[in-house]
Amino acid sequence: MSATNKVAFVTGAARGLGLATAGKFLDDGWRVVMLDILGDTLRAAAKDLDKPGEILTIEADVSDPAAVHKAVQQARQHFGRIDALVNNAGIAVFKPILEVTLEDWQKVLATNLTGPFLMVQAVAPIMRDQGGGAVVNITSISGLRASTLRVAYGTSKAGLAHLTKQQAAELGEYGIRVNAVAPGPVDTAMAKAVHTPEIRADYHDHIPLNRYGLESELANAIYFLCGDQSTYITGQVLCVDGGFDGTGIGLPTLRGQRRNS
Repeated sequence: MSATNKVAFVTGAARGLGLATAGKFLDDGWRVVMLDILGDTLRAAAKDLDKPGEILTIEADVSDPAAVHKAVQQARQHFGRIDALVNNAGIAVFKPILEVTLEDWQKVLATNLTGPFLMVQAVAPIMRDQGGGAVVNITSISGLRASTLRVAYGTSKAGLAHLTKQQAAELGEYGIRVNAVAPGPVDTAMAKAVHTPEIRADYHDHIPLNRYGLESELANAIYFLCGDQSTYITGQVLCVDGGFDGTGIGLPTLRGQRRNS
């Protein structure tokens, strides 16, 4: 099937990585369903993309089972098929572990872990009946290595990494591939707002490539896992992090020694 007939469904598509991913699919000739809970922001973003016949916007909460079912059926009725699902919608609560409330915990897990579960449950039968498809769950380096202030967020993303493997193991027989992308530090508007110069310097010191990633670089990895160049890849978690996950604690000192030698 040519890309011009294919349909990608991207959650959390109103801004940031989700919007960059939607744009990547559109640039390569796909039609795109853009879903987000931020309706006004979503519609404004879709308008800026300026491809009205190729975009369907849906305002919905991925943690709401009824809303997910309605959104997926609306997408199917509008475009007739769903070839790729990108579970990007997510939230974070950054608090010390002893200050995280049960409400905080449940809200984060509902969006970040239950949301992708519900989305795949709704989309997989459509993919099965049409002969296959691809799912990419957006987890995080925070799900692979622990950090402060991320007890709910990191745990939800760790759960999502395992959910990816479960989904891949059980859906492969239907021709549905399921993989995950784990972003490292990315130069998003949120990162620019909350990462102080000191935090940015710390990250740079622990990333072999010595910089933050770009949303476009993440979108390229997501697109690859959804496309025809990755048809024998499933059940994998791809870190797109400049090498951050693979380094130990000595990198800053070694760099300093090299600069001083």
